[in-house]
Amino acid sequence: MDLIPKPDQVVAAAGNVAHTLLYGGLADLRPMPRTLIDDGELREVYHYRPAAGVPQTGDPVLLVTPLAAPSLCFDLRRDCSLVEHLVTQGRPTYLLEYGQVSFKNRSLGMEHWVDEVLPEAIRVVSEHAGGRGVHLVGWSLGGIFTLLVAADRQDLPIASITVVGSPVDVTKVPLVAPVRPLLNLTQGRGVITRAYRVLGGVPTPFVNWAFTAASAQKVLTKPLAVLTHLDDTDYLAQMEAVTRFMSNMTAYPGRTFGQLYHRFVKGNALATGSMEIGDRTIDLASISVPTLVFAGNTDGIAPLPAVRAVVPLLTGSPQVRFEVVPGGHLGMLTGRAARSTTWTAIDEWVDEWSRGPLPKAKASRGTIGSNPSRRYGSAGSRALGGR
Repeated sequence: MDLIPKPDQVVAAAGNVAHTLLYGGLADLRPMPRTLIDDGELREVYHYRPAAGVPQTGDPVLLVTPLAAPSLCFDLRRDCSLVEHLVTQGRPTYLLEYGQVSFKNRSLGMEHWVDEVLPEAIRVVSEHAGGRGVHLVGWSLGGIFTLLVAADRQDLPIASITVVGSPVDVTKVPLVAPVRPLLNLTQGRGVITRAYRVLGGVPTPFVNWAFTAASAQKVLTKPLAVLTHLDDTDYLAQMEAVTRFMSNMTAYPGRTFGQLYHRFVKGNALATGSMEIGDRTIDLASISVPTLVFAGNTDGIAPLPAVRAVVPLLTGSPQVRFEVVPGGHLGMLTGRAARSTTWTAIDEWVDEWSRGPLPKAKASRGTIGSNPSRRYGSAGSRALGGR
């Protein structure tokens, strides 16, 4: 709104206030209809029902949720939902989420997700879609799991991977970098280690607090933002949806959090390109499928340098493409600007690497040259050529 609102702004603001008071909000928070097609321990695989009158065509997309965050990240609200966007285009769309983590899951480590959860989900989706290759889209830690599985399992029917806001080099994360030297002094026996062992993980309230702290500036300025956008229905609806998302965080299993804490935060292990999982070392250079990497230009949790650090490590991929898009950690995935930036790039990427049903042996992939670069507003993009 202008400092001195125009008559139409006053009318719009009054309408928004009245609608909020009468109906409890402006956002259409109805979830996209879906069907559970497979489940297991902390594994739920859903197929989103096709849109009425829109036939499903092409390869399936599997959305990979990060631990502790709700799958609302992919289906935030109507008119600003990546799921809705894919389904209305006729794309076979699937989701992997994990349900509620409890104390009994405290012994599960990263191996559970890398060895069992994600590989099984990929197989199920491929079979459900008629044996086609699966395009993985992982956000945040979901992107890290996607990278590790693609590097470790050459036998899986993976057509391509897309990594959205996944920090590989934590020394380049301003929120973490200053405290890493102090964490290393504890040699694994500090307060944090004892706490997650006693609690069996990181409880939901602590996860909520951490996510809120990472976006403290936005939280503090939220009342002013509401007042200055009181006439903007879409803006206010987005704020409502993000608030709901942040109130639906879940817990981390104890052993998994311990591995993330010691290997990622303290050890910065993945920045070297390899990580020990179970009884083996997984090398990101073993990824042999096309890889699209997104970084948000205002992301404080996974800033651009921390995400871009993965690009030179993917030497085995036939094509690596790095895109900078508008938005913070969640906004780059499902913000209002994502409709014409991130989602458009994902559409083009999946179309480019769709191949149809796979034979019994995994289809080979040749080396493809660079795509032309694009620019989204003030956020640049680059494509790195095939190797």
